[in-house]
Amino acid sequence: MRQVVKMIAGVAVLGLVLCVSLAFWLLSLAASTHYGNLQPISPWRWLFSVVVPVLIVSNGFKKKSLDHSGALGGLVVGFILTIANFSFFTSLLMFFLSSSKLTKWKGETKKRLDSEYKEGGQRNWVQVFCNGAVPTELALLYMIENGPGEIAIDFSKEYAASWMCLSLLAALACSTGDTWASEVGTVLSKSPPRLITTWEKVPVGTNGGVTMVGLASSLLGGTCVGITYFLTQLVFVNDLDISAPQWPIIVFGSLAGLLGSIVDSYLGATMQFSGLDEVTGLVVNSPAREVKYIAGRPILDNNAVNLFSSVVTALLLPTAAWGFWPRE
Repeated sequence: MRQVVKMIAGVAVLGLVLCVSLAFWLLSLAASTHYGNLQPISPWRWLFSVVVPVLIVSNGFKKKSLDHSGALGGLVVGFILTIANFSFFTSLLMFFLSSSKLTKWKGETKKRLDSEYKEGGQRNWVQVFCNGAVPTELALLYMIENGPGEIAIDFSKEYAASWMCLSLLAALACSTGDTWASEVGTVLSKSPPRLITTWEKVPVGTNGGVTMVGLASSLLGGTCVGITYFLTQLVFVNDLDISAPQWPIIVFGSLAGLLGSIVDSYLGATMQFSGLDEVTGLVVNSPAREVKYIAGRPILDNNAVNLFSSVVTALLLPTAAWGFWPRE
């Protein structure tokens, strides 16, 4: 009986998704007819942008990578990035899948080191917002500027759109690099982390503590996002032969991953409280009588630090890239 109910529910959800995607297409068709200067979006693009995020978020919820609020937030972020540009979608997918896998990797070890570790690494809407707000806003601005679709990154032809594409890539690479550094460096590093502001040795789990393994992981995470974006460009962009070279996207992703991790660590060392709970032996983020001070001030929490580091990376790197990006 339970299997039958699940099957009926699945069919009902699929039917609802198809109806939503069809409604979106009809609205875009009506708008393009009314205003006359808008290009209607393909019904297949609407369908893909609705169905695929639903499937991915449903799988993430089932595997406890997202809670209920995180799943709803993920649907919004996934839909907007997918409808805007498939390169945005694949980069987001690389961040989500790799981060979810690494968060669960060696969970028992992390539970002994992190006082706030969650089983399965479930993300709520706040965490989704702090990692996805900047890319979502940039995707909306990109659609206003350029309309939905894929373009070659070329500052000489599409300055504003290219800047927004790189800014969005930087934000996703920053989030990926920071997550990889935290999840891999904590477990694999053989030496204790050092506080990024003073270079003193600190306990594992201290906000702002960095290791060479963690920094290398952040570089690798950003590189993976850059490669994903680059490969999607090769598949979906038609005029690459008359556009600027796209391979710098990979280098840009690498730098964004590393810079994002460094900015996040600096903010964590200065604006997040870290203290050693003398009862449990774990690093905690709130001051208390039995907590020995390590570093930082209780100004921001981890979610706010993630958001600020994403904003800083998204603003700084594309501006710097404009001067060095190769021309056609």
